Amino acid sequence: MIKLASIVVIGLAISTAAVAQTAARMNHSISPSSTTVTNWYKQSVYDPKDSKIGEIADVLVDKSGRIDSVIVSVGGFLGAGEKDVSVPFDAIHVTNKNNNKWYLVMNATKDQMKEAPGFTYNKDSTSWVPDKK
Repeated sequence: MIKLASIVVIGLAISTAAVAQTAARMNHSISPSSTTVTNWYKQSVYDPKDSKIGEIADVLVDKSGRIDSVIVSVGGFLGAGEKDVSVPFDAIHVTNKNNNKWYLVMNATKDQMKEAPGFTYNKDSTSWVPDKK
């Protein structure tokens, strides 16, 4: 009986410590330079000459929780002929326009993006896979 009581006490101590560690991870500050994924998702992407390249279709997060890449939809008209291209997250940067509204820019042209390998979203695996076209 004493062994069972000891095991229960040790188990409670371990689970209490785990809960305390989880709570400590949730109580952290947010950097003032942080922004939400909402500010990127479905936003237009422009080249350095201010010509629209495409639109952010998805934001991909790696297993460690860091943003790895984005999917940019390029080309097409009303969804027809559109191509989804994977771009490293750090290839896109934020720039301000005249009225101080920020927008997304990358050092590529629409033609370069159309020539890049495409990806298709697989609903069964909930992942992006290389396009077979």
